[in-house]
Amino acid sequence: MGNETVHDFSHVKTELGTIKMLRPIDSVKDRLASFYHWGDRQALEQAINICREISDIDFKELENWSIAEGHPKKFHEFKDRVVD
Repeated sequence: MGNETVHDFSHVKTELGTIKMLRPIDSVKDRLASFYHWGDRQALEQAINICREISDIDFKELENWSIAEGHPKKFHEFKDRVVD
């Protein structure tokens, strides 16, 4: 996700075994990184959709990460769309 290394994962147990997955916030960061760095509007829509589905996304963490990535203006565009 941009310049950040992922260390924490979600684990989902199934009858076939355990699946290791990104946490929802890391999925949002991945989608936002595509929007921030390549202008991928579809990735922006995907980040918005994840946030609308998951009620406990930490927007302060996303804002701090976005600032560290050098894209505070694009973060506010994203957040305004989520709240919309």
